Amino acid sequence: MKGYIINAPQLQSLQKRAGALFVWVVCWVMWIYLLVPLVTLSSWLLGDRKMINQMRWFGGYKSLLELMQIYFVTLLVMGGLWLGWILYRGFRRRTIPHSALKLVDDAGLCAFYQVKAGELQECRKAPMITVYFDNHGRIVHLDPHINR
Repeated sequence: MKGYIINAPQLQSLQKRAGALFVWVVCWVMWIYLLVPLVTLSSWLLGDRKMINQMRWFGGYKSLLELMQIYFVTLLVMGGLWLGWILYRGFRRRTIPHSALKLVDDAGLCAFYQVKAGELQECRKAPMITVYFDNHGRIVHLDPHINR
């Protein structure tokens, strides 16, 4: 099953759409920032005369070594930020007390999703469930697929 579970992007909030667009742009800018110098270096090493002149113009090997140091520091900072984020999320997950988590009973679950208690019990027994939604993202019908 390769399809989306919920294929309704119009239900996303404006903040989620803007956030996704921002992350998309930042990732592409980072890829371009890291790949353009590698293409230039590859062309230079393969003997492209324009690139050789450009490398001489910008300082030759010394400039290349300085750029490589900048790239290395940039990659270290990005890796450190990524590792810090992972450690922060792991620490935060462990520090949330279990008493802060709200437990929901079946009646509350059925009331929130507007599902009947009998349907909920049938769906719990089923290995696969098809959920039908209306145009506003609310559950309309549950179809449990029970192997008999």
